[in-house]
Amino acid sequence: MTISGVALLAICTLLGVLLGDLLGLALGVKANVGGVGIAMIFLIAARLWLVRYGLLSSGLKIGVEFWGSFYIPIVVAMAAQQNVVAAVKGGPVVVIAGIGAVAVCFAMVALIGRLSGRVESMDEIEAREAIEASVPHFKSGRIG
Repeated sequence: MTISGVALLAICTLLGVLLGDLLGLALGVKANVGGVGIAMIFLIAARLWLVRYGLLSSGLKIGVEFWGSFYIPIVVAMAAQQNVVAAVKGGPVVVIAGIGAVAVCFAMVALIGRLSGRVESMDEIEAREAIEASVPHFKSGRIG
């Protein structure tokens, strides 16, 4: 079933590339705009959908996670191919878009952090684990 994970990734990649090409065409750019990112969003959504409905087998999960682990190297390799100097010489829109994207990412991280509620700090987790370890009859949530 690992091949199913690869097939799922391939479907998501094809859809992402297709939508990236259509987005580039709509924006008047002769390039794929965000195809890999769109594909990864499809892959994440498909994985969440499969988990929700209990259809994510271990083989499928391994296939998806294996290829999902390549996401960051793929993005770095794609970014390395971009001609940043030529883009910056093209006008201030590139700098404005970059600063705007970073600002939106910072705002979203802060918003998600506030919406997720209180989270235990590392000190609190270590203190709780030390208390649990010092009580010999309290192992794995069972008393006795």
